[in-house]
Amino acid sequence: QVQLVESGGGSVQAGGSLRLSCAASGYTSSPACMGWFRQAPGKEREGVATAHFGGTTAYTDSVKGRFTISKDNAKNTGYLQMDSLKPEDTAMYYCATKSSGPCGPSWLGSPRRSDYWGQGTQVTVSS
Repeated sequence: QVQLVESGGGSVQAGGSLRLSCAASGYTSSPACMGWFRQAPGKEREGVATAHFGGTTAYTDSVKGRFTISKDNAKNTGYLQMDSLKPEDTAMYYCATKSSGPCGPSWLGSPRRSDYWGQGTQVTVSS
């Protein structure tokens, strides 16, 4: 049974940093794509950042230059380093995986293409 478990969320002031982690287990073969999505109250879930097993990454425009997605394949863990956080980054953040590509902008724009989801971790940024 595939499980994705996020951690690292919390409350920070604007300009601060957080590092989210996503621990994956239960895969018989590694998924091609790993991504981070977020959902604020009253809004639809949106793509934040995605990564292909081979290293290619994609980011939504609002986080480019501030967030960095990475993977440690040996640990089956993905990360989202979030710097220069803004109040508008406040949301529940979800880790997701997709068994095959594409892993880039098309997945960012269509979260429902994900195969598996974690339970989410809350990020709150105060001004």
